[in-house]
Amino acid sequence: MDPQAVGMLGIALLFLLLLIGTPIGFALAAVGFCGVSWITSFSVALPTLARAFYGTFTAYAFTVIPLFVLMGELASAAGLSKGIYDVADKWLRRLPGGLGIATIGACAGFSAICGSSVATAATLGRVALPEMKRFGYAAPIATGTVAAGGTLGFLIPPSLGFVVYGILTEQSIGKLLVSGFLPGFLLAGAYIAVIMIWVRLRPSTAPSSPEPVPLREKLRALSRIWELLAAFLLVMGGIYFGIFTPTEAGAVGAFFLFVVAGCRRRLTLPVIIAALTATVKVSVMIFCILAGAYVFTYFMALTLIPMTLAAWLGGLPFSPYLILAIILAGYLVLGCFLDATSMMVLTLPVIFPTILTLGFHPVWFGVISVLMMEAGLITPPLGLNIFVIAGVAEVPMETVFRGGLPFLAAIFLVVAMVTIFPGIALFLPGLMH
Repeated sequence: MDPQAVGMLGIALLFLLLLIGTPIGFALAAVGFCGVSWITSFSVALPTLARAFYGTFTAYAFTVIPLFVLMGELASAAGLSKGIYDVADKWLRRLPGGLGIATIGACAGFSAICGSSVATAATLGRVALPEMKRFGYAAPIATGTVAAGGTLGFLIPPSLGFVVYGILTEQSIGKLLVSGFLPGFLLAGAYIAVIMIWVRLRPSTAPSSPEPVPLREKLRALSRIWELLAAFLLVMGGIYFGIFTPTEAGAVGAFFLFVVAGCRRRLTLPVIIAALTATVKVSVMIFCILAGAYVFTYFMALTLIPMTLAAWLGGLPFSPYLILAIILAGYLVLGCFLDATSMMVLTLPVIFPTILTLGFHPVWFGVISVLMMEAGLITPPLGLNIFVIAGVAEVPMETVFRGGLPFLAAIFLVVAMVTIFPGIALFLPGLMH
């Protein structure tokens, strides 16, 4: 059978395995292994599978993943998430939809020390949702705000999305992390605009603001989160100025937050065990997906499908931006069925050569793709943040989906702005040492 026909058959089998609930990492590895065996031989496929898993779980560069995850777990253990929300609440509650705006601000702040969108949504959901419910916020706007705010964890550095993208495309993880600064805070601003418009159109969804907070109380709240700012400056400042590699920065940040949690007397044995257990679970899941992706990528390379597709798309008599729009539309559709990491490992082996052929900057496309994958976190029927918030708030998933959909407009707006003005993503990486 022709290698390309084998490749198409493998892709169809992969989607079949995903539809029946096979974990993405194992599905990728199984299809890749069978495909390599078919095209070459079993004696070639078996060492390929072994090298992929052994290399992924032992690679020094990949240790940045558990370190960034551990940072988020330790920050939660230290109580920084509650401190962030308290500050945002006291400073922003007087604005229209103030508690919702405070939630977005808290999500942006927590994202600066936690690279996981799901962890950000779950952590802030437990803090913000009871407050918004207490002040009479409608369930759709309350849950949708937290679900959308959680997506910032995948974009604002330190972001696991950029780490995975950098690993798969062999781009500088440091530059990718820094490239998420401006788009991340731009997206947070767009989310805030959505809330203000929503409240202006439907005032009943967010009752009038509570009593004003004295300036002294606002300043006192700020004094409780200096550790958060210090951790952020330590990690991202070290990467930006070339003092640390991303892996070293993750280790320094994790140690700093470990000390902070200890000084706050939050570092009990059960807390340490829970943080390490959660870190291991998330990290092993990502490592299995990456290892499976390497096997599948090798299979795709043997079929020549990525190169053929890149040549075909590059030769189309269309504008590169029209082809980019088609790719992004495909991401939006895939986001309805797959989580962000799975989308990356499935599509980048095929799409990335096309992006290079079209002449787009790889770091810039990293920002664009991460933004589109954020959209997948709040789109039906498989928006992971939606599932998390539905569980935390104990409301029907339809309610959370209905609340999250208006925020998709903000994501599309930021994607358009970064596409039209690439400097939003490339300015800071261009200044790095």
